[in-house]
Amino acid sequence: MALSQFLFRGPYFLKSLTAISLGRMLKTPICSWNNYLRKVSVHGGKSISTKIVLGIETSCDDTGAAVVDETGSILGEALHSQTDVHLKTGGIIPPVAQQLHQENIARVVQHAVSSSGVSMEDISAVATTVMPGLALSLGIGLKYSLELVKKYQKPFIPIHHMEAHALTVRLTDHVPFPFLVLLLSGGHCILAVAQGVSDFLLLGQTKDIAPGDMLDKVARRLSLHNHPECSGMTGGRAIEILAQQGNIVRYKFTVPMQQYRDCTFSFSGLQSGITRKISKEEKAEGLQEGQHLSCLPDLAAAALYTMTVHIAERTHRAILFCKEKGIIPPGKETLVVSGGVASNQYVRRSLQLLADATNFTLVCPPPRLCTDNGVMIAWNGIEKLSAGLDIFYNVEHFRYEPKAPLGTNISEQVKEAFIKVPALNLAV
Repeated sequence: MALSQFLFRGPYFLKSLTAISLGRMLKTPICSWNNYLRKVSVHGGKSISTKIVLGIETSCDDTGAAVVDETGSILGEALHSQTDVHLKTGGIIPPVAQQLHQENIARVVQHAVSSSGVSMEDISAVATTVMPGLALSLGIGLKYSLELVKKYQKPFIPIHHMEAHALTVRLTDHVPFPFLVLLLSGGHCILAVAQGVSDFLLLGQTKDIAPGDMLDKVARRLSLHNHPECSGMTGGRAIEILAQQGNIVRYKFTVPMQQYRDCTFSFSGLQSGITRKISKEEKAEGLQEGQHLSCLPDLAAAALYTMTVHIAERTHRAILFCKEKGIIPPGKETLVVSGGVASNQYVRRSLQLLADATNFTLVCPPPRLCTDNGVMIAWNGIEKLSAGLDIFYNVEHFRYEPKAPLGTNISEQVKEAFIKVPALNLAV
């Protein structure tokens, strides 16, 4: 495996003249002094250890690992992406994803730890995604992690994948609880209120497919994998690129579920409508399936616009519900958007318009931390370690859970509130 296939983030060395001077005087590598200074500080004559967590992520098709400390410093990171393989097969095939995780997990974890400048002995705990996700993928990460914690006698912290996505923003922006969070990805679409580290109120979620999955399926139907402008891109990214050149008003698709005053999402009907339009246009242009339509940018723009309107409308209702019920205190209204689809710049700009219109502050993690990665798992481990939550020393019978709800479901309360959402222009 070529080194370039991994994403590394080296140790965050302390830029201390004292450390540099001591390193020179004693001919000791600065890295060693930094590790020492990171592990121990002196306060009132007592040694204080810094919490450091190794995070491991294998919930779907990315093998990720990272070492993060309690200050939020990313000490080491490695990520192996399976995107190129799954683009060739037209989607994620669970046994293939499992095999690739198996082949790469040891190497990814070893690179994350070695680049961090700390040893396994220095690590306070191992945190690993155990729910939700692909069963075969989760199994690889859990098995490897349990072997590590047994070998090095470390505590184990199980991580809920969606909780980790929701709290990643606290690593980069220190957002206080409570806040409204919208999680958009290839496998999930969730609106929730984060009240604490493991305390969530579920306002709504998709009842069928997720927005990233819909975009991928539309991209495959349009054969964008072999389009000259979209080579090597994921389906969602290809749609986003083409949509920038398109006219959103040429095609009009029905925004899902506008008659329902809740925060439930649905994208399968929209996908079906787009697919029917593609077939109609192929017939009009005399094309076979697999050939590229001349109207690709307009179709992409209309699809992305309609999907975003649906997301924004449900999020708008969630904001109004939180205000009506006093769930989020005045003056602290924050909307956090995370997950792979949160990297879509059109979606972000539209949600920024919504936040501005409702006096909420929109906060998004950096794009590289929106997709699946080891950093978010390690950080969630730090959050749990600091709060004293979900720390296990006996892991003999630990299991993964492919399906797992997020928090306490209050979606029926949202439905009963019957909140009408005013129109908002998202033609950005």
